[in-house]
Amino acid sequence: MLAPGAPGERHDRSSVTIAPVRMTAGGGRWDGPGLEAWRGAWTPAEAAEKFSGLKVPWCVVGGWAIDLFLGRQTRPHGDLEIAVVKSDLPAVRAHLAGYRFHAVGDGDVRALAPGEPPPPEKHQTWVLEEAVQLWRVDVMQEPGDHETWVFRRDQRIAAPRAQMIAFSGGVPYLRPEGSLLYKAKAQRPKDEADFAACAPHLGAGSRAWLREAITSLYPGHAWASALDRI
Repeated sequence: MLAPGAPGERHDRSSVTIAPVRMTAGGGRWDGPGLEAWRGAWTPAEAAEKFSGLKVPWCVVGGWAIDLFLGRQTRPHGDLEIAVVKSDLPAVRAHLAGYRFHAVGDGDVRALAPGEPPPPEKHQTWVLEEAVQLWRVDVMQEPGDHETWVFRRDQRIAAPRAQMIAFSGGVPYLRPEGSLLYKAKAQRPKDEADFAACAPHLGAGSRAWLREAITSLYPGHAWASALDRI
């Protein structure tokens, strides 16, 4: 999903060619450009400008959410992920009517026809600006509603949305305890870097919430004991 290059980087539109439909090595279908086209991902500020006037809640998630909490960019980001309530995806698509949405998952990147819903088992939708063949944002569909945030991987974990969403310069983002809970599963190098940068700045309540959630999902996880030592 991630591509090299700095977020928000632009390139010469005169060199753009429309990518054909192709099959991946694993037999999946791939509509649109390759991962390198994520170099055109919006920054959080650019996304906030694009989503101005959108009448449903959304928030930045992933690594950018950690940096919005910290108030500085701590590492390069190869894409931008936002989350919306699953039932609100049609409103997001209508707001970004000039862009092509693609359902992503299980090795497939499939272009959706206007009005065509994504398969119910897929929660990722990549947004393509077709004229320049650049991926702009990854829209994650989440459970819950406008009042309640629900963890997609285990819906027993939930909290009031107002508790889990904060703002930085007018940009909504998932608070770090939620973002780190998603990152705890894979513990990739970038996830470890995000935890190391962010955990010392968490308040006591956020640390306790995150530790309890991680312990319930991943008993013996190293982050739980690390949170105890802060």
